Amino acid sequence: MAETTKRAADLLVECLAQQGTDRIFTVPGESFLAVLDALHADERGGNYGGAGAIETVTCRQEGGAAFMAAADGALTGRPGIAFVTRGPGATNASIGVHVAHQDSQPMVLFVGDVARGMQGREGFQEVDFPAFFAPIAKWAARIDDPARIPEYVARAFSVAISGRPGPVVLALPEDMLCDEVSAAIAPRPRVERPTQAACPDAMQALVGLLADAASPIAIVGGAGWNRKARHCFQSFAERIGLPVATAFRRQDAIPASSPVYAGSLGYGPNPKLVERVRNADLILAVGARLGEATTESYTVPSPEHPGQVLIHVHPDPEELGRVYRTDLALCCAMDEFAESAALWEDASIIPFDAGAQANREWREWATHEAKPGAPALDMGACVTLMRAGLPHETILCNGAGNFAGWFHRYWRYEGYPAQLAPTCGAMGYGVPAGVAAALRFPGRPVVAVAGDGDFLMNGQELATAAQAGANLLVVVVDNGAYGTIRMHQEREYPGRVSATRLANPDFAKLAEAYGAWAARAETTDEFAAAFAEAKDRDGLRLIHAVIDVEQLAASGATVSGLRNR
Repeated sequence: MAETTKRAADLLVECLAQQGTDRIFTVPGESFLAVLDALHADERGGNYGGAGAIETVTCRQEGGAAFMAAADGALTGRPGIAFVTRGPGATNASIGVHVAHQDSQPMVLFVGDVARGMQGREGFQEVDFPAFFAPIAKWAARIDDPARIPEYVARAFSVAISGRPGPVVLALPEDMLCDEVSAAIAPRPRVERPTQAACPDAMQALVGLLADAASPIAIVGGAGWNRKARHCFQSFAERIGLPVATAFRRQDAIPASSPVYAGSLGYGPNPKLVERVRNADLILAVGARLGEATTESYTVPSPEHPGQVLIHVHPDPEELGRVYRTDLALCCAMDEFAESAALWEDASIIPFDAGAQANREWREWATHEAKPGAPALDMGACVTLMRAGLPHETILCNGAGNFAGWFHRYWRYEGYPAQLAPTCGAMGYGVPAGVAAALRFPGRPVVAVAGDGDFLMNGQELATAAQAGANLLVVVVDNGAYGTIRMHQEREYPGRVSATRLANPDFAKLAEAYGAWAARAETTDEFAAAFAEAKDRDGLRLIHAVIDVEQLAASGATVSGLRNR
């Protein structure tokens, strides 16, 4: 009797379903047609482990698809999945892999590859993907043997979620996907993140160091952070009055309403918070890598941090001691550590009053006040009225640019997850991330904020949002410039404007062409009216907010001020 077989592509989709995949993001390519066909069968009720159909979201550019997958991984804690074709498709998608790497987000990128017999000949669109992605992925490999698909997929998911989460890339030779394998080959069981408990002796040492401290501060958020870690660490910090700052673009790591929240570090932080970190005698870093943005270019604290005790808690041993001299290192899961801290009973720590003081300083700095001579469209005022008009569970997404500074300063990240923003500063992230968030949490308001230069790097994904029926509000902040670079340009070479001016389309009319409701605002009052209408509508909406380039940053920096200085 002939052995019953099945196609390798069908086995691959079975394995994805077994790992809990319910959505993939893709720009289709001929190199993985067999997978697209298998997904078609799955959508029509294929027998893939009873996990339900896998939704296929068709994107307009591979960078957008990869951004969506990275954002989906950040939202769920499970790997976001993208499929792209070889050569141009994979290189376009590499920006999303880089974001997932630096943001510590689980993601698996599948790349359709040249047939096995063509490898090494520089075939059509051929790239050595394991070599290409090695510097920015946790693991990059090619599946040549279809019988090993279950092994590779399970390992990809395991690597992506373990230790410091991150991206994995698997290349799929197109002929391999059409091979027949034994029908007896089944997916491996769903993999979960390994349990990493906090060492009791290390916890006792940590408590002792905190008890001896006079001016401690915690810096939290990052690898493996989740809802449980947030809740438990908040309980621990509030009990002892410990000031809690969040790492760069990790502002939802603790609720903004916490009485010990001290604000966020990164670009354009509260100067009083920077001084608090500089003068701290103990720094408790939990989940944070202490990267360049969070630490003022590795100066606050410095890698040697003389006069300061550094306790570093991270799920990946390779991060501990990598850059910073560490006085006490704990390698454990963030939620396990936070729970241990919350439940630890030790009367040796006398509650600090610094938490409440730091919170007051943050609230003063993060509260917008109207001033004489305010710009026609005052971004601080606009963010404040948006915050008042949207519920706490709103998810805010942004790419990179000075426009984001107003939201980092004046928004309150109360829910969880509530912030999708690339720590690596990738432009074009906000709209794709907004699409992913709107599809993942259809019952929660989602706002994508983009600068004009930022928006035009991935604004075409409005078409994806419209096609997928995403409930998404987009705000485009248009100052006719690459504002961040213009700010640095005016600081270093005052008045010598080069390559930073932008001639932009009418973003409201562009959005309408995609089927969105849209409005244009040139004053704060016009923005208020447009927002009031937009927030009460469903579907795809866009507000084109036009500001003067003179209003460079939330810090108050202006073109004229930089030139006069």
